[in-house]
This record gives sequence, structure tokens and C-alpha cells, in this order.
Amino acid sequence: MPALFYHVTQSAVEDVVSTLLSRALAQGWKVELRGQTVERMEWYDQKLWLGPEEDFLPHGLQGGAQDALQPVLLTHVPHPEGRQAVMAVEGAAVTAADVAAAERVWILFDGRDPMAVDHARGQWRDLTGAGAAAQYWSEEGGRWEKKAER
Repeated sequence: MPALFYHVTQSAVEDVVSTLLSRALAQGWKVELRGQTVERMEWYDQKLWLGPEEDFLPHGLQGGAQDALQPVLLTHVPHPEGRQAVMAVEGAAVTAADVAAAERVWILFDGRDPMAVDHARGQWRDLTGAGAAAQYWSEEGGRWEKKAER
């Protein structure tokens, strides 16, 4: 499967995260939600806990005794036990090996942040240069549309 780059422009990134996590869990996948810092993963942890009860997504922060059992594991470094899906936010690193090993890899970036867009372009070049397939999806028109594939 290709790495799916999601250029988020109309929604909040955390809302797209919740939507995609719900779909991944419905597929029966265990997901690694990967960010760059412990603080941001703690922020996502709070966001996921504070949502409506009917939308609760079972999850935990990496480093707990039950990491292997967590349907969604929030990490700031790649988890050594592979997961069926990896979702990278806020510029978290993704390798061609991650793409090859997972059922699904999403790379979400905030299209309103020029630095995030530049970073995502670099990730695209690095991943495709390493032989990974990639698709670029944008919601600029108000719904998700595939704009490029390599």
C-alpha cells in the first residue's frame, strides 16, 4: 500500500485523526499514532479522552505496561512492535520500511502551515526516492480528492 499524504486545509488535523482512527479500528487494525514530542502525544491523549462518550477511541500513551494491547498507541518514537497502521502527525518521521510493513500509513499535515507543507514535500521526496509508493490527497475543494500518485 502507498503512504497516504493528507493535506489538511478545511478541517482541524485532530478531527481528521479521529475520523481515520475510527475507520482503522473498524478494520480491526492496531494503530500507532506517531508525533514528534511526548507533550504533543499527551495533548492528543487528552483530546481523545475528552471527546463524546459515543466517539471514544480506546488508546494509550507509549511506555505503559499494556502497550501491546492498546488499539491505538500514541508514540513519539516508532514502536518496536509493528502495527497494522501508522498515522504520522506534525512532521513525525516515516520510513520506507514503515510503509512496506504496514497495511496503511497516513501522513497528515496542516496545509495552513507553510513549514508543515515544506516538511511533507521533503517526506514525499524521501519516501518515493526510497522506492515507497505514495498518494497525495487534498481537501481544498471541501472533500478529499486524490491529486497525485507515485
